[in-house]
Amino acid sequence: MARIIDIKLPKAIAKALRLPGSDPRSQQLKVLKKLLKKARFTAFGQYYGFDTILLSRHPGKAFQQAVPVHDYNKIYSEWWQKTLDGVPDVTWPGKIKYYALSSGTSEAASKYIPVTKEMLRSNRINYIRQLLSLLGYHHLPRHAMTKGFLMLGGATDLQKGNAGWYAGDLSGILAKNRPFWFQTFYKPGGRIARIKDWNEKLHEIVEHARDWDIGYIVGVPAWCQMCMEMVIEHYGVQTIHDIWPNLGFFVHGGVAFEPYKKGFEKLLGKPIVYIENYLSSEGFIGYKDHENAKGMRLVLDNNIFFEFVPFDDANFNSEGKMIDKPQALMIHEVEEGKDYALLMSTNAGAWRYLLGDTLRFVDKERCEIVITGRTKHFLSLVGEHLSVENMNRAIELVSNEFNVSIPEFTVVGFPFENWFAHKWYIACNDPVDAEALIGKIDRHLCELNDDYATERTSALKKIFIDVLPEEVFLNFMKAEGKLGSQHKFPRVLKGKMLKEWDEFLAAREQSGKST
Repeated sequence: MARIIDIKLPKAIAKALRLPGSDPRSQQLKVLKKLLKKARFTAFGQYYGFDTILLSRHPGKAFQQAVPVHDYNKIYSEWWQKTLDGVPDVTWPGKIKYYALSSGTSEAASKYIPVTKEMLRSNRINYIRQLLSLLGYHHLPRHAMTKGFLMLGGATDLQKGNAGWYAGDLSGILAKNRPFWFQTFYKPGGRIARIKDWNEKLHEIVEHARDWDIGYIVGVPAWCQMCMEMVIEHYGVQTIHDIWPNLGFFVHGGVAFEPYKKGFEKLLGKPIVYIENYLSSEGFIGYKDHENAKGMRLVLDNNIFFEFVPFDDANFNSEGKMIDKPQALMIHEVEEGKDYALLMSTNAGAWRYLLGDTLRFVDKERCEIVITGRTKHFLSLVGEHLSVENMNRAIELVSNEFNVSIPEFTVVGFPFENWFAHKWYIACNDPVDAEALIGKIDRHLCELNDDYATERTSALKKIFIDVLPEEVFLNFMKAEGKLGSQHKFPRVLKGKMLKEWDEFLAAREQSGKST
């Protein structure tokens, strides 16, 4: 009789291999009940009656009725702030050991986002699921799957708080807690990963690049592109494949990839596979799970309960601020083609938390979404309703038409001659005719957005452009203390950051454009 061999897999891999159920609503209600049970004895759970919600016939609706929505400022001031003093069992059982520092794209002060061991475990499972999904790709560069991972993330040398917790970039926290079986593949290694200064870290990576056999690059597009450009220049080669011949994958998230794609292609010696995931400081939300996917598939069965607030005038004001009691839909109530703001309840103690992203379902049956922008990063001075998605698409089109790389851009709206105008600031180191470029951008936006096209014939009278070297954008972020993988340049500038951008450009002009 044949002996059965019992192969013990790491728990994260074993869990990742389990297939999720087919009913999105059931998956989400199961997740919600699990979260409520786990947190029912916390201060938050006691205050909002999680036990009563669990006994309800319709726990999803009962949860929405009992618990208010929170943005970061609300949940931090009322709950999370206590955890920084070492208070346990506030919104999640136990003490918080890690905090992801995130300033978003508009806030000056750092946000402290709790990161629990349960959340780290969930993230690890989703990473493995995404890797396993690659096996279904038809044009998979399989040789690359056994090579090294270059992860361009924040420093793993975290700052320590008085109550014994550690804080830093989420990517640094994830790298610090990487599983033992990942060590063999992980680059740039522990020493370089601890470096906080981004310029120093990039130069160290460049110096060691020839020693590594990289199959994957993981990170924010702007920094990964800069790293590859530095490697190519340092070694005097034509493409990144001259140094890393087995490079086959780029795993990205955080910002739309369209504006960067042209710049990436110029650095490659052969095509690679682009893999998008949706990872925020608050949790791992989704990933592209097959080659021809329309969007990223939401992870519905791994400790995040999602709600979707229609992104319209009934739920948000003109500045993108959500009302106190918005209409919030569950996964089975959404529709394709409509924009929603995302609320999350997680195993890190976020409850009905407004992430700030807007998304759209492109395949409701498969729960596939695309990110369309931010609730506060859109332009609608006169009803043009210009979204970040529209902007990214226009930049992608003109990058291809002019054969130039545009790694960063931002847009400002302002009054102009009794009417209104937009001004685009574009990062481009390639020679380009600025007026021809903005003319094409304007025409593409008219084709992409009917509201924009209408307003261009009435109140939106003028579109300006300023083409700047890429280093100007980087230097501004450095001056703001926002240099690194967790920080993205806002696609729309408003308020305090717009004032600081204007002052930065004025100082640059006065100093003879030396900054």
